[in-house]
Amino acid sequence: MGLIWLALAAIAVWALVRLGRQTERRGRAHWRVTATLLGAVLLAGGALAAFRGSWLTAAALAGAGLYLAWSSRMRPVIRSEPISEADARAVLGVGPAATEAEIRAAWKRAMARAHPDQGGTEGLATRVNAARDRLLTKSGRR
Repeated sequence: MGLIWLALAAIAVWALVRLGRQTERRGRAHWRVTATLLGAVLLAGGALAAFRGSWLTAAALAGAGLYLAWSSRMRPVIRSEPISEADARAVLGVGPAATEAEIRAAWKRAMARAHPDQGGTEGLATRVNAARDRLLTKSGRR
């Protein structure tokens, strides 16, 4: 019985760590946490059913748990839309006569604020990268 409580405590710590790493909009984050917890419970139920000899139930519970755990990890791919040169300059805060070094320095400063690991969002980081790419490929500098 002590091993089961240890496993449940490990699952709870794992779920709390995942909860702390959420950087998405609110509704999606709640779904991911709920699916993770439910998946962990289903996996534990499958293991318990396997220990009791009910293999079909164990397989069904483990399969459902794995599916929920896997689907909660899927994130949509954020693609950048085409950005105009004026918008790219506004995003990076550079003028029309900016050199390649100035563009790269402005991109580095913007990414320090926009990166998801620094409190930004994936969409904002994608837009900053698109602005850099637009300005550097404009004149074949990349």
